[in-house]
Amino acid sequence: MMVIPSIFMPEDWSFTFYEGLNRHPDSIFKEKTVAELGCGNGWITIAIAEKWLPAKVYGLDINPRAVKVSCINLYMNAFDEKGQPIYDAEKKTLLDRVEFHESDLLSYCREHDIKLERIVGCIPQILNPNPEAMSKMITENASEEFLHSLSNYCALQGFLEGQFGLGLIARAVEEGIAVIKPTGIMIFNMGGRPGQGVCRRLFERRGFRVTRLWQTKVLQAGDTDISALVEIEKNSPHCFDFFMGLSGDQPICARTAWAYGKAGGRISHGLSVYSCQLHQPNQVKVIFEFLRSGFQEISSSLDLSFEDDLVADEKIPFLAYLSSVLKENSCFPYEPPAGCKRFRNLIAGFMKTYHHIPLTADNVVVFPSRTVAIENALRLFSPNLAIVDEHLTRNLPRKWLTSLAIETAENGLSDDVVTVIEAPRQSDLMIELIKRLKPQVVVTGIAHFEAVTSSAFVQLLDATGEIGSRLFLDISDHFELSSLPGTIGVLKYLSGTPLPSHAAIVCGLVKNQVYSDLEVAFVISEEEAILKALSKTVEILEGNTSLISQYYYGCIFHELLSFQLTDRHPNLERRSEKSKSVEVIRFTTSAISVLSNAELSISDEGYPLVRMDVDQWFLPVPSLVKAAIFESFARQNMTESEIDTEYGFPTDSGTEFIFSDCSQALFSKLVLCCIQEGGTMCFPDGSNGNYVSRGFKLTEEILIKALETMKKPWVYISGPTINPTGLLYSNQEMENILSACARFGARVVIDTSFSGLEFEYEGRGGWNLGSCLSKISSSGNPSFCVSLLGGLSLKLLSGALKFAFLALNEPILIEAFHSFPGLSKPHCTDKYTIKKLLSLREQKGGLLDVAMEQIRILENRAKCLKEVLENCGWDVLRPCAGVSMVAKPSFLGKAVKVNHSLKHTGSGEKDATYEIKLTDASLREAVAKTTGLCVNSGSWTGIPGYCRFTIALEESELSKHWLA
Repeated sequence: MMVIPSIFMPEDWSFTFYEGLNRHPDSIFKEKTVAELGCGNGWITIAIAEKWLPAKVYGLDINPRAVKVSCINLYMNAFDEKGQPIYDAEKKTLLDRVEFHESDLLSYCREHDIKLERIVGCIPQILNPNPEAMSKMITENASEEFLHSLSNYCALQGFLEGQFGLGLIARAVEEGIAVIKPTGIMIFNMGGRPGQGVCRRLFERRGFRVTRLWQTKVLQAGDTDISALVEIEKNSPHCFDFFMGLSGDQPICARTAWAYGKAGGRISHGLSVYSCQLHQPNQVKVIFEFLRSGFQEISSSLDLSFEDDLVADEKIPFLAYLSSVLKENSCFPYEPPAGCKRFRNLIAGFMKTYHHIPLTADNVVVFPSRTVAIENALRLFSPNLAIVDEHLTRNLPRKWLTSLAIETAENGLSDDVVTVIEAPRQSDLMIELIKRLKPQVVVTGIAHFEAVTSSAFVQLLDATGEIGSRLFLDISDHFELSSLPGTIGVLKYLSGTPLPSHAAIVCGLVKNQVYSDLEVAFVISEEEAILKALSKTVEILEGNTSLISQYYYGCIFHELLSFQLTDRHPNLERRSEKSKSVEVIRFTTSAISVLSNAELSISDEGYPLVRMDVDQWFLPVPSLVKAAIFESFARQNMTESEIDTEYGFPTDSGTEFIFSDCSQALFSKLVLCCIQEGGTMCFPDGSNGNYVSRGFKLTEEILIKALETMKKPWVYISGPTINPTGLLYSNQEMENILSACARFGARVVIDTSFSGLEFEYEGRGGWNLGSCLSKISSSGNPSFCVSLLGGLSLKLLSGALKFAFLALNEPILIEAFHSFPGLSKPHCTDKYTIKKLLSLREQKGGLLDVAMEQIRILENRAKCLKEVLENCGWDVLRPCAGVSMVAKPSFLGKAVKVNHSLKHTGSGEKDATYEIKLTDASLREAVAKTTGLCVNSGSWTGIPGYCRFTIALEESELSKHWLA
């Protein structure tokens, strides 16, 4: 073999590596496509070809001279002394099997789309740590769980690998993931100085299963300075692994090795050969393809190492799905309030496949949590008396649980008073209470010893049906996301009998392997009216359920369904439900009024609609946001400081922050506090259509006139940006309004959810209410207080993040708020994402720069849409901020012909139309059925005749319908 000075000489490292390759069976390379990284003079590449007869082996090296020497050695070994080709047992020569190419790691294979079955590499490891940087990192981040040593610091793993000379191997592994076939194997030589745990973790955190093929010791090069490693040991709990000579069997630390070496001793370190194979190759490939598409900086946070295979089988497919969603979609899609259609289909599919219940997506409504589902159901009916399983009452309003009034409606209780009696879960005791107390609603689970058979459920159905009571049965404790789910008597019953109209099934999904606090719940019913009403409660009180949480559980359902043959088991014939003559409790009059009059989402009937009626961000989600979302799920071992949600807001000691995953939920609890206090909630004309509205701006004079007639007033203000008009309150206007509120002792709720996207912000200035509030508080009515309601989704430019906050500083109000505990809290991944993004807001090119660009787009959109609408006969109110604007058509009162359904929109079918007079009540329907655009009418904005248009749409949608 020919060798020249500019390439690595074959020595202990490469000899040990070849010995490790020999540990594999002969079939390891037979007829396989192989690449050797850092081939040097090519001897290992040639040896692989000679011994194991691969289909092709590529020798790759970044050094062009190494490639030339390798080619010379190839020809020297491919011919005999007479210049004749040497043929192997398959009548091929080395020239048929071997190619050498200049390549930076696997760049040649990537550029030529070569798929490999084996990747081997004896890659140099050069120890070049930075003790100062390491010391700083350790000081700032050290914890008691320092190991698997330093590499256990998820956010810093890439940095650490580079410090210990493993960076080149790490890059080779990641490049290899892109080109290796799913069953492929990688084999690498690794020096053991950083410790075996660090070396193994390099592979494991990238989704590999690792086997150590061979281990030996080699002498440390005499010219290698290890003093930097001594410094790292001095400032951290980490110890490096060295040995005294080749015969020493007890590891010594770097400090001892340095001293021994200085005294003339020879030190050695371990050298191992690792074989690794991807645990879930297809999913891991998707993840790394996403990282390579502009998100390489977060690869240091990726951790796919799991002690439990069940955890890996759950988390890796989700990360792959999340990767594909983030990579392929510019924004997150609109999903109906009932829940993501795909997710509901998966739930129905699971029920059909595993439990033989013929459900569809329309039988399922998704909620943020089981608690929210139960509370919303109780508010929908507001029963004078409800019996609730004692295990399910913990998060119900305190007032419901402390009332002793168990009289029926005939005794004079109001329509919306709810009294809850706690009951044991045991069915015979529950049924005894039902028969004696005759509740209008029953919410209960099934005891474990009764869950296997359906008898307890049938008895509950009969008992509640006989007295006309609604039954909500919770199966959360028994429902298993498994390919071999346990028998649940309730579901066994439903496979043969339809669910009676007075009953519904509640299930909270909390039994995942990874996140014990990541919850989504669903309700199953076969009564259309109940399903529609429950869906509307989600929209009104919660906004919608976290999309990414639905993605998470959707992946679990998908994995359980993906290998099943569809329709392999025919549906069993279900017995008809016996008719019941007893009338059950209906929705309350207040619920009927809200659900009937509120302008809620339009069903798309399977046809695409342009959603200009929702407060969702459809502009492209910035890469910074996508990276933070992915990192929050890719991370392990998050610290409390990384998910702390106080964010350094300046507050006094009496201020309490309350967090939820949506501002609607927080606001609804505030309304309940107002009701409990006997107050009156006042909404300025034209404020937020999600709540109530009418006009353009609130003034001090109008407010004083209104407050003079009220007792215990509460005032809601959307600002600085007013939703939906996009107008702004100036600092002086707010001071005047707050002064008026203080005069009458009003409790003020300032909603900043739609602020932070002000056009021409520098010229307008912002609010500075600190001095104003301190002055007012000292001279105003003592009942006056200001609560701050806000959300961060719009500021962080993403429709997927669900996070809202409420700042309260009045002790009585804080106590009242906590009497309504059923809030759906933001998950730790949401908090991590938001804190990560807020930490980037001041960086150059960070979130603020992205936000300014998006604000510029919104401002241009508003100007352009204003011009288009005015040309079409609309009177437009020019917005100054936000994602929406309002306009009034000049053709109200006229009659137009519209399609009977969205199916015929634009079809030109004359027999599919009917005539409608355009009013505030009918305008939205007419616009949707003639143009496919969903807007909010004057019924929603509260401003007679003025419709709301949101402008944070995808460019293609906006251009197609308005700007073309």
